[in-house]
Amino acid sequence: MSRATTTRWDATTCTLAEHAARAAGAAAQLQALGHAPLGLDKATSNLFRDRAQAHKQRLDLHDFGHLIAIDRQAGTVETEASITYEALVDATLPYGVMPAVVPQLKTITAGGAVAGVGIEATSFRHGLVHDTLLEADVLLPDGRIVTCRPDNEHRDLFLGLPNSYGTLGYALRLVLRTLPVRPFVAIEHRRFDTAAGFFDAMDSACNDIAADFVDGVVFAADDMVLNVGRFADSAPSCSDYTYLDLYWHSLRDKPHDALTTGDWLWRWDTDWFWCSRNFGAEHRWVRRLLGREHLNSRTYTQLMRLNARWGLTRALARSRGLRHSESVIQDVDLPWRDAPAFLAFLLAEIGIVPIWVCPIRAPDPAMPFTLYPLQYGTRHVNFGFWDVVQRREPLEHGHFNRLVERRVTELGGIKSLYSEAYFTRDELARAYRMDLYEALKDLYDPARRLLGLYEKCVLRM
Repeated sequence: MSRATTTRWDATTCTLAEHAARAAGAAAQLQALGHAPLGLDKATSNLFRDRAQAHKQRLDLHDFGHLIAIDRQAGTVETEASITYEALVDATLPYGVMPAVVPQLKTITAGGAVAGVGIEATSFRHGLVHDTLLEADVLLPDGRIVTCRPDNEHRDLFLGLPNSYGTLGYALRLVLRTLPVRPFVAIEHRRFDTAAGFFDAMDSACNDIAADFVDGVVFAADDMVLNVGRFADSAPSCSDYTYLDLYWHSLRDKPHDALTTGDWLWRWDTDWFWCSRNFGAEHRWVRRLLGREHLNSRTYTQLMRLNARWGLTRALARSRGLRHSESVIQDVDLPWRDAPAFLAFLLAEIGIVPIWVCPIRAPDPAMPFTLYPLQYGTRHVNFGFWDVVQRREPLEHGHFNRLVERRVTELGGIKSLYSEAYFTRDELARAYRMDLYEALKDLYDPARRLLGLYEKCVLRM
């Protein structure tokens, strides 16, 4: 069955000279804004935290969504930083390549994935998005544009960009590693009824040179699925999870499956993993009502923000006698040895299922990323869990998020800061090397035109 596809975020190419002219214009725009607090005017955002509506001058970087060059021989793509991964994938796949790590949601931008933390099922071999970064041009708060690489005078900025969330400067141009692709991905779904069996099999899959993608889903303490994907030149048939059928439902029903490479890369976007169920989108009549073009993370993000603004979930909870309603939207990375203990904690204390589980390559000690200090020489596991936790008894604001933060810290892990954070200033300082961060602030933003990491990610200013 054929199907029409549409792309809302088309990448157009530009020359390096055209990019340089736009970059000069952005620098001039920034300098013209004066010295009031700065913020970035973005078309899309995948930050999930409440923010005070403080007055900020907005820097417009909407026009930095162009592809500059693809070098298949070198295995690199050069791109402007505001390009979405939807557009970047659309631009690279016809050349037989893809970014080495493609985050799960179409609206994530390349610059956002570097300044935040980006991950996907290739991370068991290639690390996080910032592990695939080779070079970046960064617009500093004083209007200068500097090129940072691991081997030049701005190595400290290069290593400080990940997890900085635009508090040191704004990326304008990136060079990222790519991987060769084939037309299809063949997937094996393996079910397990114990955490020990699940993690042992995931370890074996990560060591399998034939595996191209590895991730897993925990549905319950005795129901887990390991997904192993391999590129293929052909497939007897391909599934379609972009409309009436749900990919995450298929994990327990189909031991073997196949998707086109493009559909595989966006398998989680159609239903925002499984969060679409909160809007009734598990039901076929709702999916037909929405239409294929609206079954994506863009739609669900908009609905979620409307819900947060109007407080519908909290109002419904109160009507049912529930006195505590809390969004727990978190991605955390734990050392491999501690993954079973953290999973047991999640199931017992938080109670959110399904849980996405994604292995991460051991960090390279030669690349000590300042603000996201994973333990070197140790493979890590990412746990993604996203839902509302409700209780009948009144609890402290942020109770469950605080439990997660404390347990992650106890086990020597780290969490992404794209969502709610409740760290004290001292806790953040210990977990994220804030002494080194402040040194970077002194060097690259001495006037403090941009919010600090604590102010932006914890205080939510």
